[in-house]
Amino acid sequence: MDAKLHRSDIRSDPSDGTEKPGAPLRLALRVSRLVSGTCAPLPGATVDLWHCDALGAYSDVADPGGSTVGKKFLRGYQVTDADGLARFTTIYPGAYPGRAVHIHFKVRSAAAGGRTHEFTSQLFFDDALTDQVHAQASYATRGQSRLRNARDGIYRRARGQLTLAVTPAAPGYAASFDLALQTA
Repeated sequence: MDAKLHRSDIRSDPSDGTEKPGAPLRLALRVSRLVSGTCAPLPGATVDLWHCDALGAYSDVADPGGSTVGKKFLRGYQVTDADGLARFTTIYPGAYPGRAVHIHFKVRSAAAGGRTHEFTSQLFFDDALTDQVHAQASYATRGQSRLRNARDGIYRRARGQLTLAVTPAAPGYAASFDLALQTA
């Protein structure tokens, strides 16, 4: 893992400090271990987070519209604390063709015997809130319509269970998500 990406504030590129514009978003992910139907905090798990910028571009990607290879904006990881929490400061993601607005995450945890458990998924945003956020100047310059949640295959398969709980929190938004991993 890239030590420069072990950070809670993922808005900037670690190579030059350039911060991506967009509506501020504080995101808290609570990771639990599910054993015999009971959840307990999972400390020491690594949570990776990455998403596109306000204009729909990912970092470290070769794209005909503009390469971002070598850039690491809007990417980072945290290790969960004693309560199983990983906290990130980022921006509300933008949109790109063919997908609903989302954030990628991966959770890794070590188990007895040296086994590693890994879970990768995506988190989504309420369409009405996304409409409001994407009307802001940082997003509006993209000038494209976005895919609604109901038309996104990953969102549909999850039946809405991967939708973030988002609330206004000056100067932007706060979101949280709880997940339980069956590690035994």
